[in-house]
Amino acid sequence: MAPAEPNSGGAGATKDQASVKVPSKDPKKKDEKKDEDLSEEDLALKQQLELYVERVQDSDPGLQKVALESMRQEIRTSTSSMTSVPKPLKFLRPHYGTLQAHYEKMAESDLKKLLADILSVLALTMSPEGERASLKYRLLGSDGDIGSWGHEYVRNLAGEISQEYAKRQSEEAPIDDLMELVVQIVAFHMKHNAEPEAVDLLMEVEDLDLLVEHVDSANYKRTCLYLTSSAKYLPGPDDMLVLDIAHTIYMKFEEYPRALQIALYLDNMQYVKQLFTTCNDIQKKRQFCFILARQGITFELDEEMCAEDEERESLQEIINNTKLSEGYLTLARDIEVMEPKSPEDIYKAHLIDGRGSGGGTVDSARQNLAATFVNAFVNAGFGQDKLMTVPSEASSGSSSTSWLFKNKEHGKASAAASLGMILLWDVDSGLAQLDKYFHSTDTHVISGALLGVGIVNCGVKNDCDPALALLAEYVDKEDSSIRIGAIMGLGLAYAGSQNEQIRSKLMPLLGDGKSSLDVIAFTAISLGLVYVGSCNEEVAQAIIFALMDRSEAELGEPLTRFLSLGLGLLYLGKQESVEATAEVSKTFNEKIRKHCDMTLLSCAYAGTGNVLKVQHFLGQCAQHLEKGETFQGPAVLGIAMVAMAEELGLDMAIRSLEHLLQYGEQNIRKAVPLALGLLCISNPKVNVMDTLSRLSHDADTEVAMAAIISLGLIGAGTNNARIAGMLRNLSSYYYKDASLLFCVRIAQGLVHLGKGLMTLSPYHSERFLMSPTALAGLVTLLHACLDMKAIILGKYHYVLYFLVLAMQPRMLLTVDENLKPLSVPVRVGQAVDVVGQAGRPKTITGFQTHSTPVLLSAGDRAELATEKYIPLSPILEGFVILKENPDYREDN
Repeated sequence: MAPAEPNSGGAGATKDQASVKVPSKDPKKKDEKKDEDLSEEDLALKQQLELYVERVQDSDPGLQKVALESMRQEIRTSTSSMTSVPKPLKFLRPHYGTLQAHYEKMAESDLKKLLADILSVLALTMSPEGERASLKYRLLGSDGDIGSWGHEYVRNLAGEISQEYAKRQSEEAPIDDLMELVVQIVAFHMKHNAEPEAVDLLMEVEDLDLLVEHVDSANYKRTCLYLTSSAKYLPGPDDMLVLDIAHTIYMKFEEYPRALQIALYLDNMQYVKQLFTTCNDIQKKRQFCFILARQGITFELDEEMCAEDEERESLQEIINNTKLSEGYLTLARDIEVMEPKSPEDIYKAHLIDGRGSGGGTVDSARQNLAATFVNAFVNAGFGQDKLMTVPSEASSGSSSTSWLFKNKEHGKASAAASLGMILLWDVDSGLAQLDKYFHSTDTHVISGALLGVGIVNCGVKNDCDPALALLAEYVDKEDSSIRIGAIMGLGLAYAGSQNEQIRSKLMPLLGDGKSSLDVIAFTAISLGLVYVGSCNEEVAQAIIFALMDRSEAELGEPLTRFLSLGLGLLYLGKQESVEATAEVSKTFNEKIRKHCDMTLLSCAYAGTGNVLKVQHFLGQCAQHLEKGETFQGPAVLGIAMVAMAEELGLDMAIRSLEHLLQYGEQNIRKAVPLALGLLCISNPKVNVMDTLSRLSHDADTEVAMAAIISLGLIGAGTNNARIAGMLRNLSSYYYKDASLLFCVRIAQGLVHLGKGLMTLSPYHSERFLMSPTALAGLVTLLHACLDMKAIILGKYHYVLYFLVLAMQPRMLLTVDENLKPLSVPVRVGQAVDVVGQAGRPKTITGFQTHSTPVLLSAGDRAELATEKYIPLSPILEGFVILKENPDYREDN
């Protein structure tokens, strides 16, 4: 019998509903029927309320007052489940019209205000959409506490206020009465843990400054978390305003590291200075310095920010990133991966069966060049490898030179520079070991050594500027390969520094009629890197003139596009600031005009998540054009550059790119894999991996090459076994095609970047901050990959070293107050988004406990698993200083 019961219940319910819906002939009977359904107390309440309604209309003010008071009492004390209307409101609904009519007749008095309060609450369920009656009566009523009418009422009011505010703004009517209410509502929300609602209301009425007074130590973290997360979805200039408020709140509660992050996001150096001057704790200042070093910006401390000379020097050293090499090697020793690896260890040819596995014995220059890069990427920063740094045996002569000369002409440049990559961040021994190449008679070797100096100094600053001292004199040499080595080296070593000396050294080359096109192209890129995101007008002018001076023939060259990219890098992430330059670019020769326009826009809005720009780029890609058009490549990359800012846009962009693959012409299709590579850099998402795997067998070789390189990019530094397997299979599939095999090798090197200890992602600090130099390096490489045959497979393969700008250890290294490594247990798990959630939800899920130093993958977050120490930064990434917790007691 049991299963039948629910049905019988269901039938009863429908009968009931039916009885309500069918209008009965006799209204009297219907009323009686309704009354019979109510329980006794409900019936009593209903009659009671009807009596009050009659009394309110009585002529005696005394009776009126009692009735209103009692009615108010009933409504306020009634609580019911969240899903149904409270009983008193339900029973008063039929009388709403009567009370309204009576209200209009009443003379002005306190009683009239009391009635207005009640009508305002009744309007919650009764008033027609769009009339805002609840707000109207609230403003007419008494100035009592609104919170006492309940949460739902306050939320409804907030909604009506935002509509009314918009209406009054358009009519330019006064809004003072609304603002008084807003203050009450905000205070109510902040007290009752509804910070997001308070923030939303204040955003609607454009008065976020109110927030600062209402936050307290209990709710400021949640409020600011909501502010910073919502900033990504707001149109400018609101987003900056919201972050500004969050910065003010963080400063008010002395949450300095978070304030510093917002200052860096806003790119506001004033705020950074202010932080150093307000905070007096030297340990905290050290932590700020580690954050600044990770962001990769050049920042000089002065006496105001730190009075003591010794302290200031030690802080400046941290900002200059001198600790990076040492920290990275600490991590490597801890994980026990110091043993150098050879390219053969990466190729794992013995795992491939059948054809192609035996083909590796041929000593071709192309294969050796690939091995050079693989070796450089895999052993990056470890200071030792099996090809370049092997101690020389007396019999064979120096082996590093022997490997060097297994490469042809320009291959030697990449081989010499690879030594810089192996000694990455270790300036002293790097310069010492590169020194021998400077005495070579081969121009390519010298060129590579110059580039190597730039690579060693990349991301690490030094007070005596060794890179400038070594490279400056070579910029004006006759030989163009030496000049390119020196120019690119300067660009890498001083990326983001806005160094005036570099500018005065490089700018004359742009206008020099004797310089070859490749020298001018690399000069533009290097200037773009040194002045990345600075909007420097003089550099912009110089690059624009260089573009205008190009002949028809040169404009068709792939390298010319580096000029427009160099121009774009000056405006990286700077949004509207690019507009003047974009106007100028419209006057260029039509061969390069559209290309330059797309490049400028994509750089200016990179990392902003601006939906309108993504749509604009998609619109550009929708045009079906002749084969010669090149501007759609940068437009496709633009989609990725803009959308990579936040997870939601990123997923949508991946879907849009799938569509482009289906409908796009060849020049779009070859850019799509690169865009996917940028969206998921060092973050191998399965769906993207499958798409790229499919494209790596594409009939069009350019699409296949781009897909293979992108497989390397999405797996960069992850040692991802699945991608490694795909690439091994591809190496046997393409064993006869030297170009494709070269791409496969490069990708294999990238997947094992730094033996799996590095990342190429420009984002850090829980994906909140983006390092502009890192993004600039990636974008430069991707633009080069738009024309693989001419650049990477031609004689400019060393553009692959632009990746060094984005290479960072993906580690968490905890240090004590003397900056010595300190091993503590931490929980590492997938980060969970807890914005706007009630209570104190867990911020990570599926965690494992390790002891530091630990590796963090994309989307991971760490938290300390011990109470013994307090981290000085709320975000556990990179270097984190721990101080001992004074309240900690050892449990016996």
